[in-house]
Amino acid sequence: MNNPWHLYLMAAMYIFAGAMHFIKPKMYLRIMPRYLPNPKLLVILSGIAEIILGIALCIPVLKAFSIYAIIAMLAVFLLVHVYMLSSEKAAAGIPKWILLLRLPLQFGLMYWALWYL
Repeated sequence: MNNPWHLYLMAAMYIFAGAMHFIKPKMYLRIMPRYLPNPKLLVILSGIAEIILGIALCIPVLKAFSIYAIIAMLAVFLLVHVYMLSSEKAAAGIPKWILLLRLPLQFGLMYWALWYL
């Protein structure tokens, strides 16, 4: 437990987000870009990835790998955020200005992860 408390906060955030893929899968299916194959499988795999990477953040020998994988995952998730901007159904009534703010938030999350290397 030599890590700062905010690393554990990040880990908990990814574990929670990953669990939500299984608790509310329809929400994630709605925002999955239609041009990607097998959206149900992608929702499951991304949920599993978030849970595993969140746990791996807390394991010293896996921390660096987890950080790089989280950054890559967040880069891929940019596809979803752009899709939500371009599709009213995917936007689910969320105001466009909030959807626009989510784009720099992704880069902020990437920077936050990178900070622990």
